[in-house]
Amino acid sequence: MGAHMARATKVFLLATVMAAAFSTAPVSAADIAVLKAPPPAVEVWNPWMVRIRAVGVLPRDSGTVSIPDPAVTALVASNPVPGNVLSVSSTVIPEIDVSYFFTPNIALELVLGVTPHKVTGQGQLAGLEIGQTWLLPPTLTLQYHFTGMGAFKPYIGGGVNYTVFFNTSASNIPSVVPLTAPLGAPLAVTSLSVKNSFAPAVQIGFDYMLTKNVGVNVDVKRLWLQPDWHGSIAVDGLNGGLPFASNGKVDLDPWLVGGGVTYKF
Repeated sequence: MGAHMARATKVFLLATVMAAAFSTAPVSAADIAVLKAPPPAVEVWNPWMVRIRAVGVLPRDSGTVSIPDPAVTALVASNPVPGNVLSVSSTVIPEIDVSYFFTPNIALELVLGVTPHKVTGQGQLAGLEIGQTWLLPPTLTLQYHFTGMGAFKPYIGGGVNYTVFFNTSASNIPSVVPLTAPLGAPLAVTSLSVKNSFAPAVQIGFDYMLTKNVGVNVDVKRLWLQPDWHGSIAVDGLNGGLPFASNGKVDLDPWLVGGGVTYKF
């Protein structure tokens, strides 16, 4: 009797398991694919961005000249020479900048480029070729990038510029200018140097992303850059032809207007 009971129990258990198996819905191929599929990859956010631009550097025509030597002071009847008498040429240069995003909204941008400029006279020094210089003006700005506008990504920023002047040279070309016209005496700039300077900077611009990584950029910056300069000026017939010490300020205050390509890593 005990053996029959044990056999009946085994048969009941087997029947129960088979019934449960057949009552379960069949597993489809899609279900198997879902079970085998790896979890979706989490996209790693990269904080780096680079841009390559063509930039127009547009200084304003302004600057002063002081000639402290008594003989020249008497000649021009005032010191410094009246009016804005310096003019700095505009130029177009290639530029690269690197940005690091602390968050999707806050970024730090470093702008690098070099720019050549010629300095000439105007007003009382009209017609005078003064010299030329190269500028290395790295600019660091803290930016706020607006989000939620799709591919259009505008930003504003502010920061500091430090401009290094190098390869500065005087033209040393004699010219008769209004300042010395009463004497009919040519004037020439015989030496020239410009002091490296800090300047505040502001900017506004936008990126328009054509793909996830590549876009176009438009950017406008303004620098308040007014470096001091010093050199020497020779006036034919005065001081035995020896140069007079001179100094002043170049009010560059340039606009930097650029456009180029953006790459977001």
